[in-house]
Amino acid sequence: MRTLARRLLIPGLTALALTATGCGSTSHTGAAEPAAPAAVTPSSDGTSQQLDVAAAPQGTSTPAAVARADGKGRTEKSALKVASYDRATGRAVIAKGAQTPGRSPAPGKSSETGKSPEAGKSPEAGKSPDAGKSPEADKPVAVGDVIASAPAPGAPSGLLAKVTEVVGKTDQGTEVKTAATTLAAVLGDDKADGKVPVDPAAVTVEPLTKGVTFSWAKGPGLTFGPEGAKLPLGNLRLDVNASVDTAPDAPASAGASVSGFVQLAPQVEFAYDGGAGGAPGPRGAFLGMSGDWSSQWKLQGRAAASTGAPKRIPFAKLHSSPVIQVGPVPVVVNLDLTCYIQVEADGRVTVEVQQDVKGDFKVGGSYASGKGWTPVSASNVKSTPVKASVTATGKVKGAIGAEASVGLYGAVGVTADFAPYVRGEGDIKAAASSDGKTSLEGAWALYGGFDLSGNLQLQLSLFGTPVFERKIPLGTLNREWALSTGHIKR
Repeated sequence: MRTLARRLLIPGLTALALTATGCGSTSHTGAAEPAAPAAVTPSSDGTSQQLDVAAAPQGTSTPAAVARADGKGRTEKSALKVASYDRATGRAVIAKGAQTPGRSPAPGKSSETGKSPEAGKSPEAGKSPDAGKSPEADKPVAVGDVIASAPAPGAPSGLLAKVTEVVGKTDQGTEVKTAATTLAAVLGDDKADGKVPVDPAAVTVEPLTKGVTFSWAKGPGLTFGPEGAKLPLGNLRLDVNASVDTAPDAPASAGASVSGFVQLAPQVEFAYDGGAGGAPGPRGAFLGMSGDWSSQWKLQGRAAASTGAPKRIPFAKLHSSPVIQVGPVPVVVNLDLTCYIQVEADGRVTVEVQQDVKGDFKVGGSYASGKGWTPVSASNVKSTPVKASVTATGKVKGAIGAEASVGLYGAVGVTADFAPYVRGEGDIKAAASSDGKTSLEGAWALYGGFDLSGNLQLQLSLFGTPVFERKIPLGTLNREWALSTGHIKR
């Protein structure tokens, strides 16, 4: 899908924390280079640097980043790791982990040149694997240091914390007390902007109804799913075949059901612009989710009348916690997605409609110093009816969508609800005369559309921006178009 704020369903879709698939910088997508360090490019003003945004290497332990309180060293990757963490007390044990043999860590913000060997090659003979890293990178932590860590024992959503007290040595490492902090403490006046695809293989799925299957493509050309669908690399697919409540007076032949699939390729979008001229916090920031969306589904039968809010039937929950590498800093993104079926009917109309839906979506929050947070929501969706019919007089509306959330380090930042739908209405009347003749006359119409809504949450303050006092609504985005119409007279 096109970017929804190009800088996370689907109703409520999106932002989920999924391990990112191999995709390097914002300039391309494809297989990740397993352990190539993120590049750090000095900016034109000579004070801040442009940091690459990429998927963290898979299959290896992502190093922590440490910002030193003494100001002598800039934020760097470190051999230090979080051995354990207790959220209730804020206590953590920091230990020294093993470096990846033959590779030097990314230079982060080191004042040294920090040139590392090409991925997969060993350093020149006689040079240490740690060449290019400042001596301060792996020294023990001290009060005031800030630690940014990928998921660790006791911190499944990663850890972003400031050391407030060094308690002492333990068998595992150095025990410290910590307090919450922000990304501004480790990214400072640097800049970053990129998109990272979510790796479907890292998504956990919890079916909520019978008849749900989950598929994803390991590589191009492979087929998955009950229909043998070919899934492009990076796509995930949910197939569902579920019954919905049928009107009490409907004949057995009018049993209501929804079947079909949802296929999407989500990506995390992250941007940070530090250096606000000495003012606290960044100059700009963005967090969101975007991607391509396609679905093919069928609603048929006479659905039971819905009273009050439409009847929503969740059929699967998806979760992922991708780690994206922003220069030397591992940023943990949490993504959650609940896919659902929604039916709104008056219990009188029998429908049979099948449609294809394709398009893109983008949801997120954009921050600018002096203006605060602004919601971003966009979508370009088109649908094509394969088969459609309506009988009797009444109305019905069915949707297959998703609720999504995107956040950082376990805190929700953006929630969204994306629901492509089909709506039908009919006004068909039958009449009979005394001479035994009958007539049937009326009209019916079917419409396709989508609803997109959501909120920005207080936890976006993790960027180091001012806290807003209430949720900021994304606003409701609705588009609708005619699918087909019909007239009956006989």
